[in-house]
Amino acid sequence: MSELHKFIFDGLPIRGQFVRLTGAWQTVLERRAANTQTGAWPADVSTALGEMTAAAVMLQAGIKFDGRLSMQIAGDGPVSLMVAEVDSQLRLRSTVSLAEQPSGDETLPGLVNAGGSGRCAITLDPDSARRQSYQGIVPLVDESGRKLPRIAPMIESYMMQSEQLETTLVLAAGSQAAAGLMLQKMPRDGTLKAGDEDFSRLSILARSLKNQELLELDTETLLHRLFWNEPLLRFTGPEHERVPSFHCQCSRERVTAMLQGLGKDEVDDILRDRGEVEVGCEFCGRQERFDKVDIAQLFQSGSQHSPPDNIQ
Repeated sequence: MSELHKFIFDGLPIRGQFVRLTGAWQTVLERRAANTQTGAWPADVSTALGEMTAAAVMLQAGIKFDGRLSMQIAGDGPVSLMVAEVDSQLRLRSTVSLAEQPSGDETLPGLVNAGGSGRCAITLDPDSARRQSYQGIVPLVDESGRKLPRIAPMIESYMMQSEQLETTLVLAAGSQAAAGLMLQKMPRDGTLKAGDEDFSRLSILARSLKNQELLELDTETLLHRLFWNEPLLRFTGPEHERVPSFHCQCSRERVTAMLQGLGKDEVDDILRDRGEVEVGCEFCGRQERFDKVDIAQLFQSGSQHSPPDNIQ
């Protein structure tokens, strides 16, 4: 079962999280592999997406926010877009759009930032219509202009540039799990400088984690092995025991709304060319088909729906 754990270090302005996605991540991979039109992602692509998805879960879990967190990485490499979305119940979905097949074992620059124009955007979309969305965008380079090599340093850079929050991330992903450990230095006495030496020490310990340990060790063993001599306190209770799970918001009703938004003339053109209208969800692979009768009923109904999101 997928899991998320939060902890703090007693007396220090430092908080942490550990997440391991098992069933939720396997569902993402299985649905992609089952899509006969696309097939499974290359290993380096799925690794990057798994790391990104684990990080998105921890970022969502670290804020008091009723709504959806969306992380998007876009650029000019073989991967044109990576998306991970997590709502306040830790229900997630993620996907990748490929402009072309990667040539081999690629790092983040080779996948999405070949020309240096890649960007990371994190959007908070609240459930309440009375609250506005928030979005932060940063380039996939550090302060010196060096291309960031992996997802973890990219998000660390984002958190410092956009949120002024020093963050240490260790991420890993494979075919069975995607996992991450995150440490963040919190303000104390009105300054972020407090606890610098402690944060550096704990970050060194966190970065000593190997991929296999992150993906396979049980939580108790992992945290004890890293921080056995530190004042670590785990959060317990129902409010801290949310379990990440896969969930896609797509539905036939959302596709219907999208087609109505396109307009009858454009949909009729598609119908004439193909004999039916087929729409697939990039996240879960669900296919919706509309024949002539369906389309006629759709535009005769006169009903209007809110446009769907992330259905292509």
